Amino acid sequence: MKRSLSFGSARDTALVVAGTSLIAATYGLVRLAYGLLLPDIDASLGVGPVLAGAIASGGSVAYCLGALAGLAAPTQDRRLVAGAVLTGALGAVGTAAAPDAVWLAASAVLASAGAGLASPGLVGLIGRNVATAGAGRAQATVNAGTGPGLVVAGALALALSPQWRVGFAVAAACTCAAGIAVLVLDRSAAAPPRDDVDAPQRRRSWGALVRPGTAALLLGAGSAVVWTYGRSLLVDRGASDVVSTAAWIALGVGGMASVASARALTAVPPARAWALTSACAVPPMVLLATYGGHLVVAMAACVVFGWAYVAASSALIAWAGESWPHDVPAGTAVLLVALVLGQAAGATAAGALADAHGLRAAFLAGAATTLAGCLPSARRREPDDDGVVCIRRR
Repeated sequence: MKRSLSFGSARDTALVVAGTSLIAATYGLVRLAYGLLLPDIDASLGVGPVLAGAIASGGSVAYCLGALAGLAAPTQDRRLVAGAVLTGALGAVGTAAAPDAVWLAASAVLASAGAGLASPGLVGLIGRNVATAGAGRAQATVNAGTGPGLVVAGALALALSPQWRVGFAVAAACTCAAGIAVLVLDRSAAAPPRDDVDAPQRRRSWGALVRPGTAALLLGAGSAVVWTYGRSLLVDRGASDVVSTAAWIALGVGGMASVASARALTAVPPARAWALTSACAVPPMVLLATYGGHLVVAMAACVVFGWAYVAASSALIAWAGESWPHDVPAGTAVLLVALVLGQAAGATAAGALADAHGLRAAFLAGAATTLAGCLPSARRREPDDDGVVCIRRR
């Protein structure tokens, strides 16, 4: 096995692969596939842009509730993973069987909770199983599972179109298989429990999450328009089903490319990595809004956006570790909640804006919001040795 693909023992490497597969399933094949398949779902059930945005927002809220479970039970990693499998698979099956928009909404919302449970659960399991030297790269690799999930979802959409229900049934099966593999390979059940942290220390540390939490909230709000209406924009601009689905696959290819940049990004401070990666998500959104009808431009924009979003979320996990080192899974849960709460608000706002002024206006507003998300990482105020507050750039 190549050294770049090894994370210690063969079992640890297998766990990273299984964890990556679970993220691929719960994010790429279940949660984010809603936006990919929205045109076909709309044609089948008559969802409409406003209700589509509301469903996406409801899914984001469910994701947040799942991530908050990780915050409330930071040592229950296995139960979080098991819950991710249960909610993700059941939600996907319900979506596949949905006879109307109401059933679809309830099932899609339930399915999104699986991704929210998976992330903090896997952060904890990877931290317990993988040696410290390779833990950062392992976390980034698992988080990048969104990319291959998007690629597989796009390939399924191309192969099965317009049979979107079969795609969600396959997603349910993949979620079960990946989750079982993670639980079988995990050795943390035999490991000693993590030391708890007293309440005063936990209270003092909340302020450390303000800056990354604000940045995550803004990126979530800005990026929601791509995940919810990205394919719809291309279809609206005259792209065929094949072209618009291929663009979604390009998002996944970009996400997969974040693995190649993981080593370089983990070598710089997380706030700086966040500023770089989230800023790179802005130009693709502008290009999609203005030149989305051009195939080459759309494909290139999707690749860059996919890389930027997944790499930024990996930087967010590293930022959680730096800001809240006493409980990285819980800190990760807080920041992921901020990210997806932003997506909930952004999806609803983008739907209303698209309904009133068109998708181009919604994408440009998303780009501006994403750019604003880079600002909290640019500077921080710290006391110097004399107790005078100064500004240091990250």
